[in-house]
Amino acid sequence: MNRKRMIGYTMLLFTLTIFLWGCPPPVVGVRPPEPRIEFYGDPPHPEAIWKPGHWAYKRGEWVWIPGRWIKRPKPHAQWVPGHWEPRGGGWIWIEGHWRYR
Repeated sequence: MNRKRMIGYTMLLFTLTIFLWGCPPPVVGVRPPEPRIEFYGDPPHPEAIWKPGHWAYKRGEWVWIPGRWIKRPKPHAQWVPGHWEPRGGGWIWIEGHWRYR
């Protein structure tokens, strides 16, 4: 096998490995602020669930992402909110997700 083809296969394997495993979440060295208290009214429809707001670390500063109503994908699905978790000498964001029963 020639050298160019071997390099091409190696690069493809490396790219697929990163794609399948994904990249680790970025570690933020500054503790996130306490969550804001949000006030919201009645749900806009019966299948609406409140997705709470959270802090995001963007360009070296904390930015509040406000909460919003989201549609429940299945009748008994529950929203598990995202949260900041201490890890590796800093903090990482764990995305919220649906839990199905």
